[in-house]
Amino acid sequence: MSFNLDNYQPTDIDNTEALVQWLRETRIDEIECLLPDVNGMMRGKIVPCADFIQSLDTDGLRVPETVLIQSVTGESEYYTKVAAEIDLDIYVIPDVRTARIVPWTAFPTAQIICDARNKQGEMVPFAPRTVLKRVLAAYAERGLKPIVAPEKEFYLVEKNIDPDIPLSVPVGMSGRREAGRQAYGIEAANEYDAVVNQIYDYCEACSISIGTMAHEAGPAQLEINFKHGDPLALADQVFLFKRLVRKAALNHGMYATFMAMPHASEPGSAMHIHQSVLDVKTGENIFSLPDGSDSPALMHYIAGLQRYVEPATALFCPNVNSFRRMRLESDAPINLHWGRDNRTCGLRVPDSGRAARRVENRIGGADANPYIAIAATLACGLLGLDQKLEPGPLTVGDAHELEFTLPRHLPEALEQLDACKELRAALGESFIDAFVEVKTLEMNKYNRVVSSWERNFLLLSI
Repeated sequence: MSFNLDNYQPTDIDNTEALVQWLRETRIDEIECLLPDVNGMMRGKIVPCADFIQSLDTDGLRVPETVLIQSVTGESEYYTKVAAEIDLDIYVIPDVRTARIVPWTAFPTAQIICDARNKQGEMVPFAPRTVLKRVLAAYAERGLKPIVAPEKEFYLVEKNIDPDIPLSVPVGMSGRREAGRQAYGIEAANEYDAVVNQIYDYCEACSISIGTMAHEAGPAQLEINFKHGDPLALADQVFLFKRLVRKAALNHGMYATFMAMPHASEPGSAMHIHQSVLDVKTGENIFSLPDGSDSPALMHYIAGLQRYVEPATALFCPNVNSFRRMRLESDAPINLHWGRDNRTCGLRVPDSGRAARRVENRIGGADANPYIAIAATLACGLLGLDQKLEPGPLTVGDAHELEFTLPRHLPEALEQLDACKELRAALGESFIDAFVEVKTLEMNKYNRVVSSWERNFLLLSI
């Protein structure tokens, strides 16, 4: 690092003029224009600062529209429902409020998250940020403002360049590899202080509002909680957070992974989403009555999650690997029962005061696209509010002893999502079509892979 990060913190950038002033005053060398694709992967362009500023006065930067709907293997040529066969250009529109320094580069580099618009000036409907904005607009039309607080789990693992070899636990500061289960272990967490401290430094440089860190149950598995706030801002923060965590880990000779199930015999990693809803006029939390008791709105919201999260499961668990996390013998939820401070339930209402009354959706894996997962959970809750649905009975015991009702694998989840008219209306027809097409392509690719298990047990025995 050859420049002082303290001199590069953008403040009060809410228009193009302020952005250009900051870029020039801080002598930014280049800008990374970031587009989140359907998988939550970073796409976009890296542009010299002068060219970026010039693009703000012209038609702007362009990319092919299929950039947004690439599979994890980088393919997009089979999509016909949502993208033109000639692969038209779309415009990359910077959201000036997201301008941040990239804290690990040798020369001053900025990063800025962008929206995608077509040549008619319309937001590209299958862009993940557009999907979340669509849901937030539906809340605004009703005089409501949702608030979210994600919790993000991840593993640190030893570097591994051979995908056929299982991942290993990295060596900690003691020179030893962690063994056993050390949930909330302080000394276990201290083993990775160098990585964690750099994560916090990077988050501060990028204005990412994180709070508590804890060691989770798996070896070298950590959880970092985000402070509650605006859903779009939090989705942006999670989007940037995943990259900086991976970078901090690489700086210390290891990988960080947000796979839902990176180790076959260890707990999976989740992205839990706490959510509440405010009345815009009063600023009050609609989930609680003046006397502090639960409101009918809270019950309607929970009921919406109970009815619609199941067909939306693919949006929370979007990969083949995601469904390995949800097993009967794991701590991950297997159904959508709700409970008070009950972590065995898919939907948990934590003990709280009136202002903090909220629901925690515990279904999502750490591999979920933050824009899509947040949009989906808010859409499901809003459907419950609109339809005044009533939830099932409160679960007071172990919800794992009840029926496994969530989809068991990705094809089943995609089939349910594709058929749900309410989610299509809430999230957009073209988005659902694009998502299902991308994930079906990935599933077909996966099914053609010959695994080490097959070679091990079938090669010479059948």
